[in-house]
Parts: sequence; C-alpha cells; structure tokens
Amino acid sequence: MLNSRRLSVNGFSFLFAYILSFQFEGQVLYSLLDLHTVDASTYILMASIAHFAGLFTCGLFVRSQAAVKNMMLVGMGLCLAATIPFFFPLPVLWMGGLIISGYFSGCAVAAWGFFLRAFTPKNKRIKSCADVLIYSNLLMIAVNVVAMNRSPFIGLSLSMLCLVIGAVFIWMLPAEPENEQNKILSDKMGGIKNPLLLLCLFVFIITINSGLMYQVINPAFEHLTGLVSWYWAVPYIVALAIMRNLPMKAKRSRTLYVGMAMIMGAFISFMLLGRNTSDYLIVDTLMLGACGIFDLFWWSIIGEMLDYTDNPAQLFGIGLSANVLGVLCGGVLGMAGTSMGLPGAEVAVLALTVICVTLIMLPPLNRQLVLLLKSHAYLAAYDNLGQSQQTDIIRQAKTLDPLTVREQEVLQLILSGKSNREIAKNLFISENTVKTHARSIFSKYDVSSRAELISTLLKYQAGE
Repeated sequence: MLNSRRLSVNGFSFLFAYILSFQFEGQVLYSLLDLHTVDASTYILMASIAHFAGLFTCGLFVRSQAAVKNMMLVGMGLCLAATIPFFFPLPVLWMGGLIISGYFSGCAVAAWGFFLRAFTPKNKRIKSCADVLIYSNLLMIAVNVVAMNRSPFIGLSLSMLCLVIGAVFIWMLPAEPENEQNKILSDKMGGIKNPLLLLCLFVFIITINSGLMYQVINPAFEHLTGLVSWYWAVPYIVALAIMRNLPMKAKRSRTLYVGMAMIMGAFISFMLLGRNTSDYLIVDTLMLGACGIFDLFWWSIIGEMLDYTDNPAQLFGIGLSANVLGVLCGGVLGMAGTSMGLPGAEVAVLALTVICVTLIMLPPLNRQLVLLLKSHAYLAAYDNLGQSQQTDIIRQAKTLDPLTVREQEVLQLILSGKSNREIAKNLFISENTVKTHARSIFSKYDVSSRAELISTLLKYQAGE
C-alpha cells in the first residue's frame, strides 16, 4: 500500500501533468488552437492570468488542512468540466473554460502546500519537489508526443485522464488534521518575510526569460515537430535528477551561477546558430537545463519555508505565483516584440538585457537566499556534529556581550532546530521566557532572525 507521501506526490504529479500539457502553455492547447486556425496568444494570456490568480488567492479561503482535500478534488473536477468544450468547435466557450481551469488548477497547486508539509519530512522535501517535477514532465512528454504526432484530441483525452488519476490519488489521502509538528513551528514566521519577498523577486526576474522562450525560441523550431514533442523537457528532467541527488554538503548556491551562464549561452546560441536539428539540441539543452536548476532551487526553498507559517497554501501559492508572473510578463514582452515585427535575434537581445539586470541584482539577492538555504543545510549538519564540536562552535563565535548559562542552553536548542514551545518543555520554563532569551541572544549576536543566527554561528564550523 502506498504511504501518504507517495500518494501526495503521485496525485500532484498527475495534476501538474495536466497543467503542463494543456492548461499552462501546453502543447495540447497549442495543437488544438492551431487545428482550428485560432490565434493562440489571447487564450494563452488569459489562461496564465487565471492560473496566477488561483495561486495567489487560494490562501485567502483555504486556511486549514481539513479543507485542502475538498478544495483540490473540487478544483480538479471543475478543471475537468471546463476542458470538455475543447472537443468541440466552440471558441465562445474556450475562453471561459481556460479561465475556470486556470484559476482552479492554480488553487489546487497552492493547496497542495499543506500536503507537502504534512506528509513529507522536512529533510525530504527537496526530493518530493524534484519527484513531482520529474514525474509530471515525463507524463507531459508522453501526452505531447501523442498530441503533436497523432491527434490533439487524443492528447486532450490523455491530459484529462491525468487529471482523473490525480484526483483518485488525492482522494486516497487521509484527511487528518495538522499534526503537532506543523503547529509548533508557526512562531518563526517573522523570520522568513524578507527572504520570501527577495526569493519571489528573484524568481520573477529569472522567469521572464522563460516567457520569452515560449514566444521566441519555441516558435523558431516548431518545424521540428517530432523532435520537439519528446526532447523539449528532457534536459529539464536530467537537470532535476542531478540536483535531486546532490549530496547534502554540496553548495547548491553555486549551481545558480551555472544556470545563469546556461541561459546566456542559450540566447547567444539562438542568435548565432541556425534553425536545424543540432542547433535546436544546443539551445534547448542549455535553456531547459537552466530551468531545471532554478525550478528545483526555489521549489525546495519554498517547501522548507512551509514549517514557518500556519497557512502553507498561502505561502506555497505566492511563491509559485512569482514564477507564473515572470513567465506571463516575458510572454507579453515576446508578443509585443513579435507584433512590432522585431526579428527573433533582437528579442533574444532583450532576454540578454534581462539577464544582465538579474546578474546585477544576484549578489545581494543571493546573500539572502543562500543565508536561508544554508540555515536549513546547517541545521542538518549541526545535528550530525558531536557535542564537543557543537560546544566549540558556540565558544568560538563572538558576541557583543557574554551569554548567560540559560541563554547558552536556549541557543543549543535553537541550533538543534527546536521551536520555542519545544525549548520551553525541555527547559521547564514558559514560552514567553524562551522568547525573551531568544531576543537577547539575537541582540548579542547582532542578528534579527533564527536563520541569520544559525548561518552566522555555523560559519565557524568552516573556520570562517
């Protein structure tokens, strides 16, 4: 029998396969609109806006895990119903169907944040995020091959079948209340607001290039239908698999710079190379490989942040909506460039300009993101150290004023990943007293949050 984590991953993978193959820039949708000689730009734009709205607003009315299962099942059911009109030549219903399916698919994705937190242990969330992205893209490839090489209607049927199978997996999940572990960490929410905002800004800027890719690079190689139908997401999947299996101690932040170089290489290659098969393999490998690096980076960071909020649907939805907004803005820029008659090379120059702006912003953004990322990696690393090594780290770190004995005890438990409530139980003191000690510790180390405290202290592990 499948455990809850596997049920959750499977259910979300099939849901996301539907979104990727049809609803959000999906090849099934493009094939159907092309079959009816309908201009796809307006339909794609409205579907993306609706999906963004669903991600961004889901947390306003889904505030407990008890409501998540119903939200996801109802949302997936509405997506299924809203997709049916595409079997018929009824353009008047297509726009409404895309808006409905876009909004409720966005809500279902955001709501899954509750399940990610409830059923996947904190140290395995990067693997769960990688799994859903890999599985959903493999399913998408299968649907795309059928839609682009056989029949868009068969592709549409398979896309809807993914939705049905996903709903079955979600229905099999236990609708149990949030466990104690989920509740006791919500007191740390204040420490992630600034990193979350910076992460969203970073995601938004980077994914502008994804939107330009959809509007500039993909159309330039649409004559390679057979190859594009199956190879398009292969580099993405390979990059995800590599990132998923990196050892815990690997410095994943360095891969961000590799990803930036790959994006630049993709657009430069697009400008310099032709439009044959080998050229496509080079451009697509660089571009989609970079997308895999960045997607797993921010998905896993958002997944770790879920322990710091009492509403995972809100945090997960807002985090992923930054991705959709970036794609949306990039798509609008691409469409504007196309409408003005700009050649693909000039639009690619626009993409390179966006990358240059991102490179300027990357160092300050990266400091905050790496701070948050390292704090999680360090928690695991600290927990694996011997008691004498842990004591040495605290002794070597400089403070503005010496810590009291009680503050040292509180600090040890903070570094072990304990919440204020857990620390209070361990030391037989009140939670308010723990908060008072924590504020004093922050002041003495001249930091403002647990993440910053952990990162500052554990630099001494490397002798910094």
